[in-house]
Amino acid sequence: MEEIMPTLSNIGWQFDNSYARLPELMMSRVKPVKVHSPKLIILNQKLSKELGLNFSSLKDRDIASLFAGNSLPQGSETIAQAYAGHQFGHFTMLGDGRAVVIGEHLTPNNKRFDIQFKGSGRTPYSRGGDGKAVLGPMLREYIISESMHALNISTTRSLAVVTTGEEIMRETSLPGAILTRVAASHIRVGTFQFIAMKNDMGTLKNLLNYTINRHYPELIKENNHAIELLKVVIDTQINLVVDWMRVGFIHGVMNTDNMAISGETIDYGPCAFMDNYDPRTVFSSIDHQGRYCFINQSLIAHWNVSRFAETLIPLLDNNEKKAITIGEEIINSFSEKFQSKWLSMMRQKLGLFGEKNNDEKLVNNLLSLMHQNNTDYTNTFCDLMKNKLPNNSFYQHHKFVDWFKEWKNRQSQNKMPKKLSLSLMRSANPYVIPRNHKVEEILTAASESGNLEPMKKILSELNNPYDYREDINEYRIVPKTSNIQYQTFCGT
Repeated sequence: MEEIMPTLSNIGWQFDNSYARLPELMMSRVKPVKVHSPKLIILNQKLSKELGLNFSSLKDRDIASLFAGNSLPQGSETIAQAYAGHQFGHFTMLGDGRAVVIGEHLTPNNKRFDIQFKGSGRTPYSRGGDGKAVLGPMLREYIISESMHALNISTTRSLAVVTTGEEIMRETSLPGAILTRVAASHIRVGTFQFIAMKNDMGTLKNLLNYTINRHYPELIKENNHAIELLKVVIDTQINLVVDWMRVGFIHGVMNTDNMAISGETIDYGPCAFMDNYDPRTVFSSIDHQGRYCFINQSLIAHWNVSRFAETLIPLLDNNEKKAITIGEEIINSFSEKFQSKWLSMMRQKLGLFGEKNNDEKLVNNLLSLMHQNNTDYTNTFCDLMKNKLPNNSFYQHHKFVDWFKEWKNRQSQNKMPKKLSLSLMRSANPYVIPRNHKVEEILTAASESGNLEPMKKILSELNNPYDYREDINEYRIVPKTSNIQYQTFCGT
């Protein structure tokens, strides 16, 4: 039995573990594997406060013991969730192979969050894996998820990272670590796929109603919950992917088990941010065909929600043929909705109010010029907000000069003060992002020498990414190799 420390009850934990009360086939009761000598690496004090948690009464060793799973707070109820998924298009049965949800914490304003330990040991779903995680990828998820939150993009959060005192064998021996992830829930498209494969109609209905009650209670009054949930999941995924594309984010592993029904970004394994604009940019070392490249993300989201629709067919209508027709009609709305949302986002990036027939051409002409000239995605849009463009060959090129005149002409049609156009651009275009080369430098410093100062610095600088400050220009520098040689791995 896990040790429960008396002091943990003073932190502010309020557990109500609703998922653990669902049918047993949806989970396995499993405890975190105790570790030898946990050490606290980082604790997210800001997030702790948002959750209504106060760790000030605990020593670092006690906090480390908590987030390593050696001691658990009162009211926790640890489970590993079962789910399935299409991984690179191939269906397989999955589940939490190295993670446990210790419970659902209720904040003082009654918001519900899963608290999950990632890297906490083997579970019934480990499929031959050791259930462990290593420090670099756990810090990576911490940095990127908190940066995404600062960018106002829906995401899971990171509460803490601890090392375990173990050396974990991967390509080399690496320090073991556990990340504490905070999520609206871990219900995935793959969760519905798992239940659909079991052909258990009662549990499928149970999951549907549970999901609506937890995430979309406004749908309770609707006549057909399945139809309305499908519609709202499509909308949330469109909003999410458009936001990714706004900041040049490439998820890298958009399997159906990594699509959260809540609409949060989840699983930061091989993700990265695009430097020079290339719509076919892909970073993942295992994505050899570019399935999840930057420009394909909308297509994959469409494909994933189609798989979600398939799981709901028995609930869309009692008549299977009619149910399929209903599902297809809803799914077929995706492309038009996405294009409209994407174009609206690009108008914001260019400071354009209203809608003009030539807007899409104006946007695509700029993207084409950026691609042809290998210009940085983030910096180009930031440069457009300056009173004077930088003196370089791209901005002096006659094709860009012509485009710039067209853009200024379109802006003049806004019938709004210029300062509002600039404000619109500043709300859509971050000044800084977690540059891939900077993230790698930080992870190397932390993993190889235990130096966490670079990590603390970047987290501080990225906390307000829309603030235009000249003193953080080091995070705007693009390496000469840029996207070309950078690769990411599914370490998380």
